[in-house]
Amino acid sequence: MKIMRLGEIGREQPAVMVPSAGGPGRYYSLLPLTQDVDGAFLASGGMGKIRHALEAGLLPELQGAETLRIGPPLARPGSVVGIGMNYAAHAAESGSPPPEVPVVFLKPSNTVAGPFDPSPVPPNSSRYDWEVELGIVIGREASYLESVSEAEDCIAGYVTANDLSEREYQLPGAAGQWTKGKSLPGSTPLGPWLVPADGIDGGNLRLRSWVNGEPRQDSKTSELIFDAATLVHHCSQYMRLEPGDVVLTGTPEGVALSGRFPYLQPGDVVEVEVVGLGRQRLELFRAGESG
Repeated sequence: MKIMRLGEIGREQPAVMVPSAGGPGRYYSLLPLTQDVDGAFLASGGMGKIRHALEAGLLPELQGAETLRIGPPLARPGSVVGIGMNYAAHAAESGSPPPEVPVVFLKPSNTVAGPFDPSPVPPNSSRYDWEVELGIVIGREASYLESVSEAEDCIAGYVTANDLSEREYQLPGAAGQWTKGKSLPGSTPLGPWLVPADGIDGGNLRLRSWVNGEPRQDSKTSELIFDAATLVHHCSQYMRLEPGDVVLTGTPEGVALSGRFPYLQPGDVVEVEVVGLGRQRLELFRAGESG
């Protein structure tokens, strides 16, 4: 099952899409269960509730779902936690050795956007970059976890993510800070779907990205230096992860920072996909420009 939020910005309604063999999937409203896909719903066993309601035929079919905007598949997280250089090849193209412990940073939750929303390039940006990533959605509180296996139980599901980054703000000079380069409006598109952790193998998923139809990244989550559960366990030693929070697991090689590709410009189209979790398509425009 694929959990979604459909409708205009700020007015999304929760839904689930059930794929159909040989045909389009069928969409069902989750309003009989919850007003939104948020931390409280996930913490209350929301994934199990959806599955039970589908099996019992308790959810009304959502007519016209295909015509609605697809928003982020969960309501605004309390925290968005980023992981840097978590693929050895990406660390190398960034000019760094593979990290011996996870590199952790935070992104404001107001950077979250839908997977097909128009995507703003900052007004003074010249080094805007793409990063396809596997996103972890937290389903129960994770604080000072004792083991990686305990961390696995805290993962509700996975999403496709793009950690759009302004490298000029992030890296060079004494004032370069990851927070500056990772906090820009619309820079964390999520979705289109949230897939339950027990419905997909998060450790063996293909990640790809394209710019204007040209391939950029192509890797698998099996190449992560630190896997999903290890990241949740590690982060829990330094912060409290709450239901509905998102952890971005890092991006593989093939970004503009490598020097092999040009940086993004207004008018470009960026697509990212994690197979099984859906594909995004973003049309870029210059923020602050009218018409």
